[in-house]
Amino acid sequence: MIARLLMTFAALLLITPLLWFQPLSPIAQPHPRFVKLDKAGTPLSPWQGPWSCVLDTQKQLVWEAKTDNENIHDGYWTYSWYLAANEHRPPRGDANLGDCYFESSRCDTQDLINKTRKTALCGLTHWRLPTSDELSSLLQSPARSGHVHIAQDFFPHMKHGDYWSADHSQPLSGHYQRFKQGATAVNFHTGELYPLPYRNAAFVLLVADLPPEFQSSRLKGVIH
Repeated sequence: MIARLLMTFAALLLITPLLWFQPLSPIAQPHPRFVKLDKAGTPLSPWQGPWSCVLDTQKQLVWEAKTDNENIHDGYWTYSWYLAANEHRPPRGDANLGDCYFESSRCDTQDLINKTRKTALCGLTHWRLPTSDELSSLLQSPARSGHVHIAQDFFPHMKHGDYWSADHSQPLSGHYQRFKQGATAVNFHTGELYPLPYRNAAFVLLVADLPPEFQSSRLKGVIH
C-alpha cells in the first residue's frame, strides 16, 4: 500500500510541471503568406478579429475580406462585369446585371469599386479588380472535401462559384459564343479559369496594390 502511494506521488511530481507549463489553448502561428488587417489597415495577430482585409506578403497586395452582414462587402452579392469610361479607355462590359442590396438598381463591378474606394477600406483608395494571375494565385487545395479552394482562415466568406478578374476582351465559345467577348473568371469551387459573358452575375474579390508608406510604417516587421 505504501509502495503504491509512493509511486502515485512520484507520478504527480512528474506530471504537475507539464500541466503547469502547458498552454490553455493552441498558439496560432503566423501564416507564411497572409496577414489580417483591421478596417484602418493595422496588422492583427492570426487569432485576432474582426478583420477587413488580408495582406498578401507574397504578392505585395491587399485583398478585400468578404463579410456576411449585408454591407457592401457581403460575400453573397454578385455583379455583372462593367468598367466605366475614363481618359484612357471607353466603357466596357454590361452594367447593373448583378444582385446586391446597396444599390437602388442592380449591381456591377464598377459599383463595388467606387464604393470601396470612397470608404477607403483599410486606409486604401485604389481598389480594383485583380488580374486572373493575381486571383488564381489564391487557389489552394481545400482544407476539407467540399470546401472552397482558398485559405478559409483568412477568407472565410468565399462562395462556391465564379469570381471576376480584370482580364477582359476574352473570346467566348460554345453556348456563350453569341455574346462574342467577356472577362476571365476564377472558380473557387473547381479551381478552374474560363471566360464568361460580361452580363453574367459573378462574385468579386477586390484587390489593392500595397503602397510604399504601408511597407515603411504600419507593416514594419510584418512583410516576410
